[in-house]
Amino acid sequence: MLEKIYTKNAPEALGPYSQAVKINGLVFTSGQIAINPETNTVESDTIEGQTEQVMKNLGAVLNEAGSSFDKAIKTTCFLSDMSFFAAFNEVYGKYFTGKPARSCVAVKTLPKNVLVEVEVIAEI
Repeated sequence: MLEKIYTKNAPEALGPYSQAVKINGLVFTSGQIAINPETNTVESDTIEGQTEQVMKNLGAVLNEAGSSFDKAIKTTCFLSDMSFFAAFNEVYGKYFTGKPARSCVAVKTLPKNVLVEVEVIAEI
């Protein structure tokens, strides 16, 4: 049975979707961007700062679902510019130490004009 996940420790969804859903022992997060849930603003203009906030948001959603970074199976990462790849990887690697499968692509624009968005599939 599908279970919707919500935590106040991550930003509210910007549209008609859930922060994550759980089904059959897996959690699928929606893409998280660098919005601080306490202030509802993007508080950094650097890729490192924004990636740290994205990881905090993902951690909160995964925790609420009963999962963690260590249980990640697959991530999909979106960067506004591929020149951020190395700096993004430095921060990403601190959180995803289990090295899940990953796709990382550059996109033209992200919501709120942020620099990075990440979504995760993880075991519960």
